[in-house]
Amino acid sequence: MVIEEVHEALPLLSLNHVSLLVRSVWTSVQFYQDVLGFGLIKRPSSFNFHGAWLFNYGIGIHLLENESIDEYDAMNEPRPINPKDNHISFQCTDVGLVKRRLEAMGMRYTTAVVEEGGIQVDQVFFHDPDGYMIEICNCDNLPVLPISSSCPLKPRNGNYYKKMAESKCELMEIVMMMSLRRDMMNFSF
Repeated sequence: MVIEEVHEALPLLSLNHVSLLVRSVWTSVQFYQDVLGFGLIKRPSSFNFHGAWLFNYGIGIHLLENESIDEYDAMNEPRPINPKDNHISFQCTDVGLVKRRLEAMGMRYTTAVVEEGGIQVDQVFFHDPDGYMIEICNCDNLPVLPISSSCPLKPRNGNYYKKMAESKCELMEIVMMMSLRRDMMNFSF
């Protein structure tokens, strides 16, 4: 008799925060506030190291000061902007507006376009003061389609969807197509 071991995914809900080592907490706070619209929030008073917490868009950014970061000197030797580098990505509603604002601030950036099945995603890449890559995109233009037969994405609960599908994979396809149709109907030209 073969016993198949079932591994369920961890009970994750969402991305909570990203933690970054920075040369100057206050320089980075200004960047994340002024450029990306994050706001300072209270962090635990028991911390005995210099840092700051910011929050917006349902996620936090935790900045930890480490003055010895010297892989790249962002002021004298700008790091190349490489879309294939590690990065944090933020969804936006107007990529053109993002580019205009970055230009008005005198910030260097590069762009990329991803196309799939007639759908286009616009991307803008730039660095924060410590050389961390930031991406701003309209990535939700592309539907999220699972490629494995296990369909690990969790569908919405509801008897309506359950009655429409015979298998978990069919259910995911129905939910994604309904979501895509709703998004397309809400799209304004």
